[in-house]
Amino acid sequence: MSKLRLSVIGAGSWAVSSHLPELAKRRDEIEFHGVCRLGGDQLARIKADWGFAHASEDYREVLADGADIVLVGSPAALHHPHAKAALEAGADVLVEKPFTATSAQAWDLVDTAARDGRHLLVAYGYNYRPMMRSARAHIARLGGIGPVESLMVYMASGTRELLSGSGAYARASSLSAPDMATWVDPELSGGGYGQAQLTHALGLALWLHDIEVEAVQAVVASPLGGTVEQHDAAVLHLAGGGIGTLTGASAHQQAMNYRDQLQVRMVGRDGQFQLDVENDKLRMFRADTGDADLAFADGSGRYECDGPPHTLVDLASGRAVENCSPGDLGARTVAVLEALYASARTGDTVQVARRP
Repeated sequence: MSKLRLSVIGAGSWAVSSHLPELAKRRDEIEFHGVCRLGGDQLARIKADWGFAHASEDYREVLADGADIVLVGSPAALHHPHAKAALEAGADVLVEKPFTATSAQAWDLVDTAARDGRHLLVAYGYNYRPMMRSARAHIARLGGIGPVESLMVYMASGTRELLSGSGAYARASSLSAPDMATWVDPELSGGGYGQAQLTHALGLALWLHDIEVEAVQAVVASPLGGTVEQHDAAVLHLAGGGIGTLTGASAHQQAMNYRDQLQVRMVGRDGQFQLDVENDKLRMFRADTGDADLAFADGSGRYECDGPPHTLVDLASGRAVENCSPGDLGARTVAVLEALYASARTGDTVQVARRP
C-alpha cells in the first residue's frame, strides 16, 4: 500500500514539539510530504529536520503538491480558510484548537467535510486519554444522569507568561519558540484564556455528557496587563432550565507540575458525577446504583495530544476507530466561547449561536 501523504499548514511550536515527533516515532504508514509556515529559515530547518519533500510559505502551493492528511496548526484566525482548502483538496484534516474564530466558520467546515466525505477532527487531546474514555464509558454504561440541572467546569493552567506576553508555555519546543502574536494578538487568537485553554475544558465537558448551552453571561480579567484576558468566569444557561459555571485561570507554571487543574461536575435529574482530572478520579452517583468511585493510575489525567493525530491516520487508513473530537463538537465549543466573549464586551447575557 502507498503511504499517506502528510502535510502541515502552520508548523509552529506545538506541531514541532508534539504532533510531528509523535507521528514520526509510531507511524510507518505516512510520509512527511508538505510543510508550510512563515519564516524561510525556520521553514527550511523544519523541512530538513523532518524530511518533508515540499515546503512553502504559501499553503496553496503545499496543497497543490497533494496531501492525504493535513494538520492545521496556524493561528486561530486562519484555521477556517486553511482547513477548508485542505478538505476541498481531498484530505482528512486535524485542526488545532481553538477550532475556528467564529461558530459560522466552524459549522461551514463541518458541512464541507460532510459534503466531501472527509474526516474532520479538533485537537482536543484530553478526550483521547484512557482516563477520559473510561470515565465517559462508565457514565454511559450506568445510564447517564438524565437532563443536566447544574454544571461546573473549572480549569487552571500555567499560562500567565504566555497570555501576558512575557514568555512561553512550559512544553513549548526549544527548536521553534511560539510566535507570541499567535496568542496575544486578538486579531489572530480571538481572545486569551478562553481560546487558549477553556476550549479544552469545554470540549471535554460537552463530550462527557449531553449538554446544550443556550446563553452565556461572562466577565474576563487581565490583571497582568497585555492585550488578551488571563482569567474568565461565566454563568451558563442550559437547555431545559439548567444552570452552570465556566471558570478559567492563568495559574503559575511552577505550581502546576505540568498538570492542569481541571474539574467537570454535573448534577442531573437521575444522578451526578464529578471528574477530577488533576487527581485522576471519577465519582458518580445514581439513585438506582449508588456511589461508584473510579481511581485511575497516577498521572492518567496529564495532558497529552497523541490521540488526535493517531486517530487522523487511523481514520484516513479506513480503520474503525472513534473520533473523540469531531468537528461538530468543536463547533459547539466555539459557539459557547463566541457568546462568552460577546457577553464580556457588552455586559449582557448573550444567546449561543445555533447551527445555521
